Amino acid sequence: MESMKQEPLQTFAKCLLIAVTCAHIGISVGHTQESSPETSMATVFVIGGEENLTSLGGAGQILGKKELEDSHVFTVNEALRKVAGVHARDEEGFGLRPNIAMRGLNPTRSTKITLLEDGLPLAYAPYGDNASYYHPMVDRYERIEVLKGASSLMFGPQTVGGVVNYITPAPRQAFGGYVQGVMGNRDYSNGKVSIGGKGLNLDYGQKQGDGARDNMSHKLDDLNIKYSTEVSERQAITLRTNLYKEDSVQTYSGLTQAEFENLGSSYNPFKNDRFEAQRTGLSITHDFLITDQTTLITSVYYSKFDRDWWRQASTSQDGQCAALNPSRLAGVAINPDSCNSTQGRLRNYETWGIEPRITVTHSLGEFQAGARMHFEEQNRRQINGTSPTARSGTLAENNLRNTSAYSGFIANRFDIGKFTLTPIARYESIKAERNNLLTAQRGESNVYAFTPGLGVTWNPRDTLTVFTSLHKGFAPPRVEDLIGSTGTITNVSEEKSKNFEVGFRMQAMKRVSVQGAYFRNAYDNLIAVGSIAGGSTPLSQGKGLFEGIELAADADFSSGIFGRLAYTWLPTAEQTEAFRNVFDGTKVGSQGKRQAYAPENTLTAALGYEGGAFKGELEAQYVGSQFSDFANTVAPTTDGQKGEIAAYNVWNASLNYRFDKALSAFVTGKNLLDKTYVVDRTRGILIGMPRLIQIGVKYTFN
Repeated sequence: MESMKQEPLQTFAKCLLIAVTCAHIGISVGHTQESSPETSMATVFVIGGEENLTSLGGAGQILGKKELEDSHVFTVNEALRKVAGVHARDEEGFGLRPNIAMRGLNPTRSTKITLLEDGLPLAYAPYGDNASYYHPMVDRYERIEVLKGASSLMFGPQTVGGVVNYITPAPRQAFGGYVQGVMGNRDYSNGKVSIGGKGLNLDYGQKQGDGARDNMSHKLDDLNIKYSTEVSERQAITLRTNLYKEDSVQTYSGLTQAEFENLGSSYNPFKNDRFEAQRTGLSITHDFLITDQTTLITSVYYSKFDRDWWRQASTSQDGQCAALNPSRLAGVAINPDSCNSTQGRLRNYETWGIEPRITVTHSLGEFQAGARMHFEEQNRRQINGTSPTARSGTLAENNLRNTSAYSGFIANRFDIGKFTLTPIARYESIKAERNNLLTAQRGESNVYAFTPGLGVTWNPRDTLTVFTSLHKGFAPPRVEDLIGSTGTITNVSEEKSKNFEVGFRMQAMKRVSVQGAYFRNAYDNLIAVGSIAGGSTPLSQGKGLFEGIELAADADFSSGIFGRLAYTWLPTAEQTEAFRNVFDGTKVGSQGKRQAYAPENTLTAALGYEGGAFKGELEAQYVGSQFSDFANTVAPTTDGQKGEIAAYNVWNASLNYRFDKALSAFVTGKNLLDKTYVVDRTRGILIGMPRLIQIGVKYTFN
């Protein structure tokens, strides 16, 4: 918004970018460099090793390779539920369009968090349209870092909820790899091969199976190539490329209440709906140890994402096939072939950028600074066909949306005895443009933000860290929310908040670690997008407050018994002032009402035993009741889009057996009791994945 323009800060950010980039050109490159037994890597971490937690002024948790492999997580949603403070909601059953939130924020499409892969932006448009219609297979990742608090200012642009950084495996120096095959019910199969040597790693996975409802199936291909080499004793370079393809039969619409009750939770008549996507990703990261105290890492990244979603319904009661709506409300089975309409929502995204980061260790601690030049182009079209299976027709929308963003941060950790203090500041300068190619109308707008923060730790003894952080949070509005289809500027502000947390990390016993935190996120402005807030809710904004406690624990005893716990209590997730429609100012909520999709309690707990070649665990994932709209409607509406979502508990189990160093086998069960439960009402009732039983074999070779 122009009224927030701060030219001195904009100049500062650009100067910082130029300075760091010039350092890269003049000297070479680098940030934190990790040395592995296999090869040196140029990678950006948001936490790094466990030893870094003692100086991290905020909550942070790492899901390690062993934890992910032993439980054989099926989706990234399942994996992230193991982290305190995270609410991850299912949608189609395969975790292809994840819904991840932290500390009470709405999880739909993961719009309220920053997703990274090896420290680089994973979302296809994190500034202009931060919605996840694509997510890699969780099998791709070796570990997952989750960061909250003031340290998230070193990444961005969403700096309230937190950061999720997925780490891909480091390339091997010695030749080796593995092959793995998995089969299961619901026509599930998953084959994977990973092979590498001399700094090169090739990883290919192919996964397919039925979704959570009838007439839903998915086929995925995911190829990753990663190459890392030491250019000299002080330089390393990492090249990454990814090719991803999805071919799914999947609808967008949920169920009406009568369809759910009369025809069953898995009912889905929209056999003609199809989702097809392809993504290409490329990046290069160059790391240079300038001196023993100074490293500079520079990453250049590019991605192209194409998505075609052809569908006959977008909600349980939209106007596309309106003649079918009375039958749907009555819970009578319909034939979508009787509706001569299909709509193609066709999207093409290109994203590219450069991000240098410098780290300098000094006698007082450590200095970090970074900058980012980031660019996005969205080409959004809608084609209306006149048959149930049409793939051509009338062009109803043709929009070109561009975003350019310049950002920078500075942080310095001061080590003062048993204390560390880390002041951080981030600046964002964002320009958004929208061109309606059908009407030749266009508009542009600018958003500027300066967000300071402070993280503090106190280590009274080796086994205890007390931490706290305070920072201003920021998230940009989507281009389509900021600029209307006719080029007019919408009266929507960027998201702004004040965020506080205080907590501890401790080694309670030799093999028991615990982390707990109290958090308070107060929004001066929180944006609620219509398709996210539920049903017919328009684009709205207002003040909100999220307050609660999170607790994580991990135990691994010498007897072979082990366990994990991740619990979040969210007593406060409310509108502190009624949200208002940004177009006409009318109220769409009430002060004191609870935010949608913010369960008060979530818990994931696991207990297992490891002995000899055997390892097994039983896990419970519990999600408390939640509302699906601003009005906190309890009784379900006939269209299924509003109403309280009941609490549910899902049981998972895994059994692993290792025959020798090379060969292992496993059996997993997801939703063991085959519980039917509602996960979402945004577009009608959506259910969680039915029971899955999978059997797999893995062979490792060197």
